[in-house]
Amino acid sequence: MSDSSPLPPVRLHPETELARDALSTPLLSRAARLARWAGPDTRVDAGGGLAEEQLPAAAEVLGLTGDDAAAYASEAWRVALDTGLVEIADEEEGTVTAGEDLALLTGGSPQDVLAVWQAALETVLADAGVPDLDDLVDAMGEGGELDLSRLDWDPDAEAEFLDGVLGNLYLLTVSEDGPGRSPVPLPALAASVIVPNDMGEPTNDVLEQVSDAMMRLDDQFRLLEPVGLVEYQPVDEALMADAEEEPAAPVDETDVSRYGLVRLTPLGLYGLRARLLEAGFTAPAVGDLVDKGADALLDGTAAFPPGAAQAETEQWLIRRQALPAARELLAAARGSDAGAPLRRLRCQQALSLVGADAEPALREVLDDPELGGLARVWLTERGAPDVPAPSEAMVFWLTIDTVAAQLAAEGNSDELRALVSGLAEQHSGFFTAVWRVDHPATAEVLEAMGRLHPDKRIAKEARKAAFKARSQG
Repeated sequence: MSDSSPLPPVRLHPETELARDALSTPLLSRAARLARWAGPDTRVDAGGGLAEEQLPAAAEVLGLTGDDAAAYASEAWRVALDTGLVEIADEEEGTVTAGEDLALLTGGSPQDVLAVWQAALETVLADAGVPDLDDLVDAMGEGGELDLSRLDWDPDAEAEFLDGVLGNLYLLTVSEDGPGRSPVPLPALAASVIVPNDMGEPTNDVLEQVSDAMMRLDDQFRLLEPVGLVEYQPVDEALMADAEEEPAAPVDETDVSRYGLVRLTPLGLYGLRARLLEAGFTAPAVGDLVDKGADALLDGTAAFPPGAAQAETEQWLIRRQALPAARELLAAARGSDAGAPLRRLRCQQALSLVGADAEPALREVLDDPELGGLARVWLTERGAPDVPAPSEAMVFWLTIDTVAAQLAAEGNSDELRALVSGLAEQHSGFFTAVWRVDHPATAEVLEAMGRLHPDKRIAKEARKAAFKARSQG
């Protein structure tokens, strides 16, 4: 995933709701309980971890039982320390005190709570990149010293791998043509960072890398679920059984859910967007533009997919009265720069959402060479009386402007091909007249029509017209 182009906009839940979600996550709620439990008799070791003899009491406070209770309690304590819920009072004595951030969980703003949760997330992400216990035991040298050279582990590469996976999961979630909030199969997610985009049939070596990546991700997502980043259905352990062992039950290898399913939570979307922004990505959220002017709205939504553009525009309009909003949108839509056609398309889409109160603003621009065409369309669609017929020049100018906007918004889409095919059929002598249109994008549009039209004869006419337009220019 490149940080050079904007990501699709994300629709975030309200911060008050996200803060409640953060407080109810198993890991942060455990960390907060331990921070409130800690007192003058609480002791930590040299690294700040809860003293081993106090782990059973900590586990009891958290209501944890079983073989993993002490490990879960230790993890919760480490999160409490890393997030500032507890602080070391005296390193030599190993005593602790309540941290300043503990009060934020009950008396702070939603942003304060989310900042504490974000710190907890960073702790867990760092842990997720560490080798598992079995690998660490294997790397122990004589004398109990950890020999990192015996580990096939590159901390930077591990962090980059997990960041890449989470970035792709974010992209799949926010893209309008992706699975959205539906779970993503773990094999598909692993393949998205392993298999090259230009590879046809993956080789056996690549498939083995995907399988290894799945197993790493299975461990990592198990760690990331308690902090509220994801909802995760782990890989079925029967699939990892020894090939010589008889499975306890028949295995349906066609059931993709048995290979793991992962979905970002609303809180996870918030957290990953914050990390992407910090890493320098352009990661917009629907609602970012509501307090900005119409120029920022039209430019900002230019690259948005249709659903997100409409949602952003609706939020912008709901804060404004129809007539002044329409005037502001029309003024912002003017221009002869390369982005102007797409601004006018977004303006037209925005105006389709306002009511009849906006009619005076549209009548005011009927004689405007850039806006008169879309104004007539708006008035006609609403059955307004006394709408003057457009001149042929205005019709052709609006046609060029519309196709230029579609080219900028969608590229060579099927919808644009259909539009191009219909234009030449609807207008007799279209290419004879259209090359004379005084629009900055005339030649570019005609070249695109020559490229996209399925009829070779008409495509040739379009290319000839494009040549004339360039010569005239």
